[in-house]
Amino acid sequence: MDSVDGIRDRLRDFAAARDWEQYHTPKNLAMALSGEAGELAAELQWLDGAPGPVAGPLKERLADEAADVLIYLIRLADVAGIDLVDAANAKIDRNETRFPPTGS
Repeated sequence: MDSVDGIRDRLRDFAAARDWEQYHTPKNLAMALSGEAGELAAELQWLDGAPGPVAGPLKERLADEAADVLIYLIRLADVAGIDLVDAANAKIDRNETRFPPTGS
C-alpha cells in the first residue's frame, strides 16, 4: 500500500475489524494526532539543532512517531470526508499567492 488511498483503506479495515469506528470521531482522532505530534517533537526536543541527516536509533524512533502522525491524520481526514491530496494542493495554491517568491 504505497498511496494515501491504500493506507486509508487499510486503516478503515483495521478499525472495522476491531469495532473501533465508534471511537474514531474527529475530536478523538484530532486529540490522538496532537499527542503523536508531541511525541515526535519530544524525540528532537533536546538536540543541539545541528544540521545533517538523521541516522541510527533516532531515525527509527522518528520514523515510528512520524508514522503514527500520518496514520492519525489519514484516519481523521477519512472520517471527516477530507481528501488530503486535494486539500494540500489547495493550501499550496493559497500559499503561493500569500507568499510570492522574492526576486534574486
